[in-house]
Amino acid sequence: MARITIRKAEGTWTVRAGGAVLGESRNALELTEGDYPFVIYFPRADIAMAFLDETEQFSHCPYKGDARYYSIITKSQTLENAAWSYESPKPEVAEIKDHIAFYATDSVTVERV
Repeated sequence: MARITIRKAEGTWTVRAGGAVLGESRNALELTEGDYPFVIYFPRADIAMAFLDETEQFSHCPYKGDARYYSIITKSQTLENAAWSYESPKPEVAEIKDHIAFYATDSVTVERV
């Protein structure tokens, strides 16, 4: 099994896309899985959900459960399946419930400020 660790992310984290700040949080979580780079999970309450649109896409992780995906809608473009959330995560990673993570790309910036 991949070793997963979840801890409070230090400091304030933001996520931006299309020139807009989608969220800023001092309560983000840092999830590390095996040798992969860590992923920042933002509390849903700290994200401007109006920018996100649920998609039909799902994926399954044997360690975290089923993820549902969201597209980010900006003024200039739609970033398909750019964010994901575990609505009912496995008990071992229960802390990530009600959190959303984003793929950091040329169009989406996730950073500590």
